[in-house]
Amino acid sequence: MSVQTHIIGVGGYLPERILSNEELSTMVDTSDAWIRERTGITQRHIVSEGQQTSDLGAAAAQQALDDAGISIHDIDALLVATTTPDMIFPSTASIVQYKLGGKGFPAWDIQAVCSGFVYGLAQADGMMRSGMFKRVLLIGAESMSRIVDWTDRNTCVLFGDGSGAVVLEAVATDSKEGGVIGSVLHCDGSYRHLLMAEHRYGGNAPGEKVDFRVDAAGVAAIEMKGNEVFRMAVKKLGEVVGEVLEKHGIKQSDVDWLIPHQANIRILKATAKKMKMPEEYMALTVDQHANTSAASVPLALNHLYRQGKFKTGNILLLEAFAGGFAWGANLVRWSK
Repeated sequence: MSVQTHIIGVGGYLPERILSNEELSTMVDTSDAWIRERTGITQRHIVSEGQQTSDLGAAAAQQALDDAGISIHDIDALLVATTTPDMIFPSTASIVQYKLGGKGFPAWDIQAVCSGFVYGLAQADGMMRSGMFKRVLLIGAESMSRIVDWTDRNTCVLFGDGSGAVVLEAVATDSKEGGVIGSVLHCDGSYRHLLMAEHRYGGNAPGEKVDFRVDAAGVAAIEMKGNEVFRMAVKKLGEVVGEVLEKHGIKQSDVDWLIPHQANIRILKATAKKMKMPEEYMALTVDQHANTSAASVPLALNHLYRQGKFKTGNILLLEAFAGGFAWGANLVRWSK
């Protein structure tokens, strides 16, 4: 008998404020046509004044708990994947725990940027298979609008805010027909300069000049070498998809749903094409949500789930590429 990690609850939350391409074009030198052509994005959701990443995470988490039919008191651990924590410390996970009314069980943050949820699922799965936890609440939550330079048209058009969550349950079974099948994770810090957001402490070696850019509010802002990131993302995602399938003995044609990080429509289509997967079997939310970093994959999962797309036994492939560079993939056999 083995232990498998099953998804028993799914949730998502998007802030009420919507920033359209048209409105954005009044703030910076861009246009709806320019943004659509290069990214596929038409709008993004933006946090309201006073709304924190923990608020987004708690809302998505509560929906996932309700969907699972359990309360926060049934949870053994809480993980929040985020690049935009409420504060340096304590962890956003500890704040979400408090807002949900929980206490006592471990709660911590994961920082792998856009790959945070994929990393978190792999980490939670490993800990649950070991018998450490019975139920885990895994959240991806971001307020990316707070680290965007709203004068930089090359990056400010790309990002949005939101949160997605899943409740995971460890199930002892003789069957191999359900739950998380397995994961593959990678990172290569030599590419870190191509996509980053520095703060006042810098990321430089001793003696090197600390040179970073901030947005209008004085907050560290995202910097990206778009063309280089695009090329690496397509290459590495193609490799990791092949690797996770081969590792677990699953054919490409056996994958029912592709749930990729929602960064850019061109990257999504390139990945689907490489897998020879019809685009109608790929989650596509980038047009409405933009890039919500660690919230992207769980929000895309929630989007398909709420539409009733998944059937028992379906194989889901989750994958993401992020600053670091960090990238990875999870295989899940749907059992909810």
